[in-house]
Amino acid sequence: MAENNQIIFDVQHLEKAFGDHQVLKDINFSIQSGEIVSLIGSSGSGKSTLLRCLNLLEVPTGGDILYHGQSILAPGFDLNKFRAKVGMVFQQFNLFKNMDVLHNCTVGQVKILGRSQKEAEEIALTNLEKVGMAPYRNARPRHLSGGQQQRVAIARALSMDPELLLFDEPTSALDPEMVGEVLETMAELAREGLTMIIVTHEMAFARDVSSRVAFMNEGVILEMGSADQVINHPQHERTREFLGRYLGK
Repeated sequence: MAENNQIIFDVQHLEKAFGDHQVLKDINFSIQSGEIVSLIGSSGSGKSTLLRCLNLLEVPTGGDILYHGQSILAPGFDLNKFRAKVGMVFQQFNLFKNMDVLHNCTVGQVKILGRSQKEAEEIALTNLEKVGMAPYRNARPRHLSGGQQQRVAIARALSMDPELLLFDEPTSALDPEMVGEVLETMAELAREGLTMIIVTHEMAFARDVSSRVAFMNEGVILEMGSADQVINHPQHERTREFLGRYLGK
């Protein structure tokens, strides 16, 4: 069980500015193996920027991010190896349009992890099965619904054997009736113990699956605690106001 208390990420005094605009201000938190942490808050509060800093799609302007105790900002840090272990699922799926579903899930395995095509296909099919998309292995992304594309994107990320998955508002580009199928896929991953950091506006989902919830406001983490603490018993007036709009409190 000691393995499960391992700190994967330790974020220390993280800052991010775009020109004169300070988007993240003195962010501090850590993530342990097996945790599901949801980042909630209004649009523009810094949630997606924080997520993108965690795998250096955005480079912080201050502070540090330690991955298993090693700074990801240090010179010579192996970013490709790191990104294979810290997968990301985007709002807009980002599937390769010219490849079928199966190839979308094998190309990274072959190019980055050095797996054989046969091994990559076996792993991809296992993960497509897990998200209910194995029957569509030969389909091109344009023939799939948004919910199906997002489930393929999740299978692709899983096929890299990530230690942790980052989800950036994975349901925000979906029609309402497709949101449930993606959330159910994510809930299943949570039940299996995958470590996840999720930027989401789906409050009921955050409440039901999260180990911890962080409420962000104007670039700071205003409140962080268990899902029950933050969503059912928020301490800050700003948190209460935000949740009132989503949960009708």
